[in-house]
Amino acid sequence: MPPLVLVSGPEGVLAERAVTATLDDVRVSRPDLEVVRLYAAGYESGTLGVHTSPSLFGNATAVVVHDLDEAPDDLQAELLAYLASPADDVWLVVLHKSGNRGKKVLDTLKKAKARVIECPAIKSDGDKAAFVQQEFRKAGRRVAPDGVRALVEAVGKDIRELAAACAQLVADTTGVVDEQVVATYYSGKVEATGFRVADAAIAGHPDEALRLYRHAIAGGESPVPMVAVLALKLRQLVRVGNAGRGPSTTVAKALGMAPWQVDRARKDLVGWEPEALARCIQSVAQADFDIKGGSRDADFAMERTLLTLARERRGDR
Repeated sequence: MPPLVLVSGPEGVLAERAVTATLDDVRVSRPDLEVVRLYAAGYESGTLGVHTSPSLFGNATAVVVHDLDEAPDDLQAELLAYLASPADDVWLVVLHKSGNRGKKVLDTLKKAKARVIECPAIKSDGDKAAFVQQEFRKAGRRVAPDGVRALVEAVGKDIRELAAACAQLVADTTGVVDEQVVATYYSGKVEATGFRVADAAIAGHPDEALRLYRHAIAGGESPVPMVAVLALKLRQLVRVGNAGRGPSTTVAKALGMAPWQVDRARKDLVGWEPEALARCIQSVAQADFDIKGGSRDADFAMERTLLTLARERRGDR
């Protein structure tokens, strides 16, 4: 294990895992490892030097420096001084989320051949889907595409919660994890999401769309993210429709989507006319304005839009 490690990127779950894996690797050869964590916020000058000084008892030390991107000048200066003359039996792990602050320390770490572990942000649905698939793959389990979709829709707002959901399904289930399995564990969240509401409206099922919407509102959901989901789904339909034919993996890569999203959009496009989609996009834009203060009744604006989508899908005007 190299004595210098840089964990770079904003995704907290991945960064925490990288630090844990690094410390575990060091403990293989040094079970006596003492771990010290230093944080940029509230850092006291000289602390790094205290913990990187030679131990009278010959113990190994790992110093984990959090939030270099927020580090005060004295911490940066002390890190540079340490990197000019690293100590024996000390492992330095530095975490940096993003930005230019601490750049000189970053450059010095890289010149010193530090191990760099990238932790990129997981934001898009495609990234979240890939994350879920990787979680199950590492656990030696299979997850069906509809299971991935259902899990992302149910708990995909928070990557930490998404990781916990994957771990729970791995521990508590057997066989292939599909949409039905996810619904068994997360039925309340799955049913009440904006994605389910949007799916029902886009499929031309007004009663189901209204039922799910009212259930979500009763459960404390806000119409604001729901209208955003409607806009997202319509944009996906237009983008996939304009992309033409081709393997879903190729189209997904070009559009920055997951292959299952392309497959779903192609399925949803059946029965839609371009003019109807255009009218629906205008309706959702109006609903977005109304819900954010343009109307006194946000629920009415949202329900009107759901009915418009369902009616346009069925060709009823």
